[in-house]
Amino acid sequence: MERPNREADAVGPFLHYLMGECGVSPHTLAAYRSDLMRFARWRRANAPGPIAGLDIATMGGYVDAMNAAGLSPSTICRHLASLSTYFRFLILEGHLGDNLARLLVAPALWDRLPTVLGPAAVSRLLETPNPETRLGRRDRAALETLYATGCRASEVAGLRPADLDLVTGLARCVGKGNKERRVPLGSRAIQAIEEYLRRDRPAMVARRPETPTVFVSRSGRPITRIGLWSIVKKAARAAGLPDSISPHTLRHSFATHLLAGGADLRAVQEMLGHASIATTQIYTRVELSRLQQVHARFHPRAQGSRSGVTGPASGPSPAKRSSSLPRTKDR
Repeated sequence: MERPNREADAVGPFLHYLMGECGVSPHTLAAYRSDLMRFARWRRANAPGPIAGLDIATMGGYVDAMNAAGLSPSTICRHLASLSTYFRFLILEGHLGDNLARLLVAPALWDRLPTVLGPAAVSRLLETPNPETRLGRRDRAALETLYATGCRASEVAGLRPADLDLVTGLARCVGKGNKERRVPLGSRAIQAIEEYLRRDRPAMVARRPETPTVFVSRSGRPITRIGLWSIVKKAARAAGLPDSISPHTLRHSFATHLLAGGADLRAVQEMLGHASIATTQIYTRVELSRLQQVHARFHPRAQGSRSGVTGPASGPSPAKRSSSLPRTKDR
C-alpha cells in the first residue's frame, strides 16, 4: 500500500487525526486517503516542493488534470472537498496560510435533483417480496425499515435487536461520525419487523447465534450494505421500476414525501441525520419540481409557457461535502 509522505504534506498526521480525534468511519477514512493519494501523486509529477508554495493557478491545473482523466464533475467536487478539509487541517497545524481548495470549482458542475419514487411506486416496491417465504419476509421487513426511517443502507444493516423499541415505535440509528439518533418506524414497518423477528430470524441464526444484527443473510451472517442493495434491486425489477433504484432512492423518497405532506424541514433534517439543513433543503426543490410538472400539465394557460420542465433527474445527486472537519457526503 502506498505510504503518504509525512514530511512533505502531513497526510499521515491528518489521517491519524481523523481516525483518533474525529472518529470517522473506516469507509470515510479510506475515501480521504484515496483522494489525498491522488493529489500527492499529481504533486510529485507537476508541483514538487513545499505545499505552502502552491498557488491558485497550480491548483487549477489539478482540476484540469482530473477533468482530462475523465472524472465526473461530482467526483471532482468530492476530491476538492477532501482537499479543502485537509488544507484546513494544515492551516490549524500552521503549515498553510490559505485554503486554496475552497476557491476551486469542478467544471460543468450543477445541482441535480435526486431520484424520487411516488407513493404508489414505493408501495409497489414494498409489496413485491413473497410473504410466504422466509427470505421474502426478511426482504419486506428490510424494505419497510429503509422507507419508514429514511436511514442509509449502512445504518439499517447495522441495526441490532436492542436498537429497536417496537413498543414505542422507535429505532436507534448510528450514523456518520458515530452520531446517534432515534427515528420513528411506523406501524407497517413494526408489523413487518415483528413478524420477521418472530418467525424467521431465530431459524436463520440458529447456526450463528452470535450474529448481532437484526437483518441477516441466508447463512445467518450480518447483512451488508451490498446485501441490502441487492434486495432493493431485486424488488425494483419485480415491480417494473427502473434499474437505477437503490436504498438511497428510498431515503430520498422518504424525505420528499414527508415534506410534501407538510412536515417541518428541521424535523426531517433530524430524522435524516443531516449535519446541515442546507443538505435537507434539496428535497424542497424536488417537491417544487413536481409542482411545476403538475402546473405545466394541467393549467389551461401553461401549455407551451415553459420549456424543459421536468421532474427530478434520473441520476443520483453529486457528492457534496462541507469544508468543515471532518465532514463527508451527508445525504
